[in-house]
This record gives sequence, structure tokens and C-alpha cells, in this order.
Amino acid sequence: MSPTFRALANRNYRLYAAGGVVSNTGTWMQRVAQDWMVLQLTANSGTAIGITTGLQFLPFLVLSPVAGLVADRVPKQRLLQVTNLMMAVPALVLGLLAVTGTAQIWHVYVLALLLGTGAAFDAPARQSFVSELVDPAELTNAVGLNSASFNAARIVGPAAAGLLIAGLGGGVEATGWVVLANALSYSAPILALQKLDRSALDPAVVVARTPGMIREGVRYVRNRPDLMMVLAVVFCAGTFGLNFQMTSALMATEVFEKGATEYGLLGTFMAVGSLTGSLLAARRERVRHRLIVGAAVLFGLTEIVAGLAPSYLVFALVIPLVGLSALTMITAANAFVQLHTDAGMRGRVMALYLMIFMGGTPAGAPFVGWIGETFGARWTLLGGGALTILGTLLAAGLFWRHERGQGRVLTPVGWPGRLTPRVWDNQAVARARK
Repeated sequence: MSPTFRALANRNYRLYAAGGVVSNTGTWMQRVAQDWMVLQLTANSGTAIGITTGLQFLPFLVLSPVAGLVADRVPKQRLLQVTNLMMAVPALVLGLLAVTGTAQIWHVYVLALLLGTGAAFDAPARQSFVSELVDPAELTNAVGLNSASFNAARIVGPAAAGLLIAGLGGGVEATGWVVLANALSYSAPILALQKLDRSALDPAVVVARTPGMIREGVRYVRNRPDLMMVLAVVFCAGTFGLNFQMTSALMATEVFEKGATEYGLLGTFMAVGSLTGSLLAARRERVRHRLIVGAAVLFGLTEIVAGLAPSYLVFALVIPLVGLSALTMITAANAFVQLHTDAGMRGRVMALYLMIFMGGTPAGAPFVGWIGETFGARWTLLGGGALTILGTLLAAGLFWRHERGQGRVLTPVGWPGRLTPRVWDNQAVARARK
């Protein structure tokens, strides 16, 4: 099998990935439909889209530490079935409200918050569950394929949503049918998880409950400068740069004066680059800090170029590069954190990672939406790209300055056999100098 797809030789991973493709397609369909629904209900308010996005990601900021603790203390296979159900119910309610013509903007706000709550508990369990499905040597490949699966769905989902919304009349009721399709899509991962061969899983030992477990996870990360630098980079990108759905909606409607179909296609164009970045990441066996930093800077630069695009066509041609650089950064950061974290801490560490990465959106999205509404849609991209670059360079500079000052090195333990977390070891420096 090709090195790009080697994790698919694992039957459990194939089932898991197949369920993810269906669910992710529905998720992307709802994201497009939900934003279009907000625009229809609020007369094209960028601020309202920002509030909706912020509410959907707010639980990542508030609940991620608890969600990570739950992921370390509850068998992840069952937990993921529950979290998928938690996300299906709000989608079902929102879809029914929309198709019956009774949806109001506050309904969208409340249900976005509830859906985000389910997603906040789902994410750390889902991210850390991959290491229970595949061998450690295949983990980087599996993380890359997960991103590829997500972005393959992203190619189909936005385009399908745009075509369905346009074909059904383009109004709020049309968006409701798309949201209902997403509610149904959550059944796929629930069934896939049920059919996994438990004897082939390598479940992490369920951590016993002790006082201060969340604080223990925070201390673990604080004592790891390598993880702190990665978290700082993804915070800057997640807070200021990764607001694609909102910025694309504003660019499509305000700058280029396009409709639902063209808006949906922008998501597909973005996903072409994202899928390419995911597949390239799946081929890598090792991930370094320089890759994460370089990809984040490139992402900021391409986002600025997209903000300067003079036409819809140029914008559509540039955003695949935005997607490629963004997914290279995201996949590399995700794999680095998982590969260099102890198994018993992985749920809590991944929860902190997701809290920083996705939880920054509630603070950034309303601000970016206000920027777009006040100064114009282009500034959502120009400002977001610039702030991503500045934040990344600052985080990288502080990290490398600290390491030079401390005389520390990252020493890989156990490579290339069974992967164990890299440790910070001054004695390793001394031994290397002898």
C-alpha cells in the first residue's frame, strides 16, 4: 500500500475513517447552510455570523479542560457515540425550525452553542482515540488521513450545500433541509464505532480519579516549552486567521456580490488546497517545529494575498494555497502534540490544544466580523493574516531564545521504534559534548 494511505490497512481505522467522511460532509454542509441562514435572518450581518461562530466555539474555551479529563477517564469508543448524539440533536432541532419557517436568529445562537458543547466533548476523545486504533509508527499517517478525510468532505459538503440551497429557493427553509441532512449524517460514526473490533484496539488505561487532575494537565504542558510554542502558534492562527466560513461569506456577498452557489464553491476551492496539504502531511514520518512555524507564516501571507484579490476568480484561485498552508500547519501541530505526550495525559493535553486552537475563535470571530462590517470584508483577511504572522514569529522567537539560553535540546526517545514522548534533558547535551 502507498505510504500515503498505509493506516487504511487497519480495518478498525478504515471503519472509523468511513464514518468520519459521512459525518464531516454533513458538518460542512451545515456550516455553509447555517451561515447562509444567519445572513437571511439578519439582512447580511457580518457581526451576527461572528456571534454565531463564536457561540459554536465558545464551549471549546470553557469546557475543554473538563472534556479532556472525561476523555482520559471514560472509554473513548462509547464516549464518542454519546458525543455524536449530542451533536445530532441540536442539528435536528435547528433543521426542523428552519423548514417549518419558525427559525429566528436567537434559535440559531442557542443551538449553535449546544452543538458546540457536544463538539467540545467530542474533539479531545476523537483526537486521542486515533492512537488506540493504529500503531504508534502509523500515528502521523493516520492524523494526516483524518485531515484528508475532513477536507475531502469539505470539497463535497460546501458545494452540495450551495447547490441544494439554491435549488430549493435560497431562503431559510432551504437551509433547513441541509441542516437536517447533517443531523442524519451523525448516524454513520455511531454505527462505525459500534462495529469496531475491540480485540484489535489498544485502549489507553483509564486514569483513576484524583484531586487536581486538570491542574496536573496544565502543569504538564507548562513544563514542556516545545508544546507551549506549538500552542502559541495555533492560538494566533485559530483566533485571527482561521475564520474561513465568515470571511468567505463576507467576501462572496459584499465584495464580489455573489450568491449561495458561488459561496459554496469557495469552500470547495479552499478544500482542494486543504486536501493536498493533508495528503502531503500523511506521507511524513516526523514533524519538526520549523515545519509548524513555516506553514503558519505562509498561511498568513497567502491570506493577505487573498484579501487583496481584485476579482472573484482571482480569490478562488488563491484560496487553495491558503487551505494548503493552513492544513499543513494544523496537521503538523496535531501530530506533534500527540506524538510527544504521555498516553495517560493525552486526553487532557489534546483538550488544552483544542481549547487554545478552537477556543480562541469565540474571542476572534466577533472581532473579525466587526472588522469586516466596519472597515470592509477585505480587512478580515488582511488583518487576520498579519496578526497570524506576527504572533507566530513572536512565539517562535521566544521559544528558540529560551532554548539557546537554557542549553536544552529536544532528544527523541525510542526513535525509530515505538514512539515515546520527547523529553527535555540537559544531561543529553552533556553526553553529546563528550
